[in-house]
Amino acid sequence: MDVVFTVNAGSSSLKCAAYRLPDLTPVYRCLASAIGDAGCRFDAGPSAPELAGPIEPPTQAGALARAVEGLAVVAPDARIVACSHRVVHGGPDLKDPVLLDEAMLERLNRLSALAPLHQPYNLSGVGAMKEQAPAAIQVACFDTAFHRGHPRVAEVYALPIAITDSGVRRYGFHGLSYAYISEALKTVDPELREGGVIVAHLGSGASLCAMRRGQSVDSTMGFTALDGLPMSTRTGQLDPGVVIHLLRQGKSLDEVERMFYRESGLKGLSGGESDMRALAASSAPEAAFAIEYFCHRTAREIGALAVSLDGLDGIVFTAGVGENQPGVRADIAGRLASLGVAIDPEKNQRGEPRFDAPSSRVKLLRIPTDEEAMLARHAAEFIQ
Repeated sequence: MDVVFTVNAGSSSLKCAAYRLPDLTPVYRCLASAIGDAGCRFDAGPSAPELAGPIEPPTQAGALARAVEGLAVVAPDARIVACSHRVVHGGPDLKDPVLLDEAMLERLNRLSALAPLHQPYNLSGVGAMKEQAPAAIQVACFDTAFHRGHPRVAEVYALPIAITDSGVRRYGFHGLSYAYISEALKTVDPELREGGVIVAHLGSGASLCAMRRGQSVDSTMGFTALDGLPMSTRTGQLDPGVVIHLLRQGKSLDEVERMFYRESGLKGLSGGESDMRALAASSAPEAAFAIEYFCHRTAREIGALAVSLDGLDGIVFTAGVGENQPGVRADIAGRLASLGVAIDPEKNQRGEPRFDAPSSRVKLLRIPTDEEAMLARHAAEFIQ
């Protein structure tokens, strides 16, 4: 059985899946967490519960080796013919998935300065998979690619042109998730897909994407994955003057970077908790405020993107928080009444795919995303 093996490698986690060719039926999924720590663990879910446990060595290479071993347990006849990698940054030019040869890897490595906390880990996963599946083709799929059709007014900052030309511009991220939702809308609601839709990818990382006719026209994330909405541990939109102030107060560049990426967002607002589920279950006023802030900023940015769309026909909620937290969906929708948004509380609480009230002028949908499925589809296109 020939399979596409997908790799979503981060700094401390790894998500993999395998899809049977040619129909791309999923046959295996696994997750490794806390990579680099003593508590590094592997989980293949119900497909192979006996594989769950600590990973030794607790490295990315060790996690990928365990992931491939798990596939052999679940599907002994599986042969990996293609590996599809999520790569955060494709720069200003790469709009489509690419085959990874040495020249392309070198080109993508040069983009690491634009995504220092993501790109190096994405690319090191390529080398590790070459060792595990040396005969397989390696494909890169970019989180920035879905946004490359933005009009220039939505892509540049008000900076000197030389700085813009050097690569400092709005790239947008979470593109694989948005591409999946765009494809899903062809089946779920093809009429809505042709209109103005805002997709809310609300998870540990969070962003919004404005789409018309299934194409991205604007997004809340910009030069880095820090911009836009507040996230589990990331700041979201921030006055750049804050950076200047902190540096002048004696903070080092590394300290500021760690604060913005690791210690801010929900974690910073609540005093230490970054998980939306734990915040929703807490009675602490700081937890309630963190959720209020997240919903306020999300609703505010939806309003801004409605301007980019010249009107709003629908909102799609997706990713871990968007799919699984009805209270967050209700709070955000409640703040958008002036745009004609009205929610059906019971449908929302049940997690139904469509949960707007009959009086709503804006459709409200809940569609689970599947970035791994998009990785598999892109890689399959390279297989003759």
